[in-house]
Amino acid sequence: MRKLKLDELGRKSVEEYKAAEKHPIVVVLDDIRSMINVGAVFRNCDAFLIEKLYLCGYTPAPPHREITKSALGAEEAVEWEHVPEILPLILQLKAEGYRIASIEQTDGSVFLHEFKPKEDEKWVIVMGNEVDGVNAEVVTNSDVAVEIPQFGTKHSLNISVATGIVLYALVLGNP
Repeated sequence: MRKLKLDELGRKSVEEYKAAEKHPIVVVLDDIRSMINVGAVFRNCDAFLIEKLYLCGYTPAPPHREITKSALGAEEAVEWEHVPEILPLILQLKAEGYRIASIEQTDGSVFLHEFKPKEDEKWVIVMGNEVDGVNAEVVTNSDVAVEIPQFGTKHSLNISVATGIVLYALVLGNP
């Protein structure tokens, strides 16, 4: 076994990425405080060829050195938009035929490994604030709340880690 060199990885250029067919998934970040988390989510979105990333509320947006530091250029490839308020965006996306999944612990949440979306569905994945989670009005207007099972002493994961786990499950399927 030998580690591959960068030129052997077959990575897309920014132009190839933009022209590539995307998975019908939109990621929405709402009131995320950390620029490093935002940059890491750009990389997750790039890795899984998602349609679009929305940055809502006070979520920081490029260009910014701290975002670029963790995004490693993904902010140049991934289509993104800053939207001041999340609820009108969620309602608009629902009207466009997207199903809404809040990644949140609720009294009716479904564990990620039990979440089985149909292949022909378009999904919006909502990630909330690092401390307060997903806005309660957004949860109410979601089609489902999806929870990542955890077995340790903490009750949450870093939002960029959680986003990567959810996108992996949606794009590559749950076992």
